[in-house]
Amino acid sequence: MSGRKVDGIAASVRLWTPAAAMLLCSLISYIDRNALALLAPTILADCGLTAEQYGWILSAFSIAYMAGNPLWGRWLDRSGVRRGMALAVTLWTAASASHALLSGFAGFAAARALLGFGEGATFPGGLRTVVQTLPDGLRSRGAALAYSGGSLGAVVTPLILTPVFLAWGWRGAFLFTGLVGLLWLLLWSWVSRRPELRTGHAPTVHARAPMNWRDRRLWAFLASYALGCLPLAFVMYQAPLYFSRALGRTQAEIGQVLWIPPLGWECGYFFWGWLADRLTRGRLDPVPVFRALAVAALAGTLPLAAGARIGSFAVLLALLFWAMFIAGGNVIVSLSYATRVVSSAHAGLLAGLGAGSWSAMVALAMPWFGRLMDQRAWDAAFLLAAAIPATGFLLWLWLNRGARQPSGCRR
Repeated sequence: MSGRKVDGIAASVRLWTPAAAMLLCSLISYIDRNALALLAPTILADCGLTAEQYGWILSAFSIAYMAGNPLWGRWLDRSGVRRGMALAVTLWTAASASHALLSGFAGFAAARALLGFGEGATFPGGLRTVVQTLPDGLRSRGAALAYSGGSLGAVVTPLILTPVFLAWGWRGAFLFTGLVGLLWLLLWSWVSRRPELRTGHAPTVHARAPMNWRDRRLWAFLASYALGCLPLAFVMYQAPLYFSRALGRTQAEIGQVLWIPPLGWECGYFFWGWLADRLTRGRLDPVPVFRALAVAALAGTLPLAAGARIGSFAVLLALLFWAMFIAGGNVIVSLSYATRVVSSAHAGLLAGLGAGSWSAMVALAMPWFGRLMDQRAWDAAFLLAAAIPATGFLLWLWLNRGARQPSGCRR
């Protein structure tokens, strides 16, 4: 291999290393948040908690996550990601490990709230890092790479934590998550030494329209993200309880298959992101393309309503895979649309607002889903899980009626 090729490979590795580090960061964040969902059947039984209490514990996480996203995003935009991400990961790593010491509702709720607030920096930090380290033509792919750690984390959590649980119990599993967070902090202390990560300002940011809170398209983005992506939370947090209570699956059996639906999430990120980039390439007005993608997502999410009527476990897993494929793609498509409205100088805040709006919806919905699980109202739970995102897509279409790309804005 020639020296020029070696130099080219080294330059490429250096270019993509920060985005890859944020992939690992989002992966770890989802291992930490999904650990409770995966082990919920065992933890609820050991600690005497109801599914409704579990729903409120999830809400504590979601409320803190909702608040943390825009706060971290704003701070990272102003102060940079180097120290901000180190602080955030330190905070949520301690919160995750503390679960090993808990046994009651109040303790779990407090620990989940601290975890949620710290993890609010995950996606603002990922998008902020991509904007600061990649040229404009690579940022969409960089965002998909940085965000994909979340879906990948949902895939690998059962594969990694189930053996740990079987060997050391659920408390040992949470201590393991703390160790993983410490390892990432060591990696970040090296990666973040790069000069472009020491500043709070993005290089070569093209001018776009400033953030306008009266712009319907901004609210359309928030509605699509908050409601359209709800199946991600439903499958992550409620599917283990459904598998256990309705289908009689053991904790080990749940761990063996729970990686399958989030794989659809991972695939959705890259497929829908590629499709959106391909269809909007060269278009002065991309709004019709995004409108067509919203209609496709609306049609794709409706089959989830029939989930409780499916007798085959394999078919049910395929349906949940499909639901996460649609919802995961909606994350990237929504962000892709929104970045045509809001300046990349607000990248962290934009990512924070999107993830925060989703978390607010999760905080409202999870206690209701938990109550439905306690009441064994399976049909109602799946119907609600399909109706909420459908409402989000309809809101997106309504708010975007007549919308056009502002003249002079660069895509």
